[in-house]
Amino acid sequence: MLIPCPHCGPRDLAEFTYGGEATKDRPDPGSANPEDWCDYVFHRDNPRGRHVEYWHHAQGCRLWLKVTRDTVTHRIEGAELVGPWAAAAPKQGRDVA
Repeated sequence: MLIPCPHCGPRDLAEFTYGGEATKDRPDPGSANPEDWCDYVFHRDNPRGRHVEYWHHAQGCRLWLKVTRDTVTHRIEGAELVGPWAAAAPKQGRDVA
């Protein structure tokens, strides 16, 4: 599977680390209890079809991406940078067949 890194271009899955669901809201560090954090970190849905995920390009540019992927076919619709780097980088949603 190739992941379209907006910074490096299409790269092999082996260069990335899965970071979890990008659709879950992160608990507020100031008010969340341990159960909220446990749910956020460990309890994940296993959807069939279109899903938005975080991936870390650990063996490349080391940036975090938000990737939209079909969990059945593994077809990737696109990827975008997230975090403070996202505002500085041009959006290049590259498609991978």
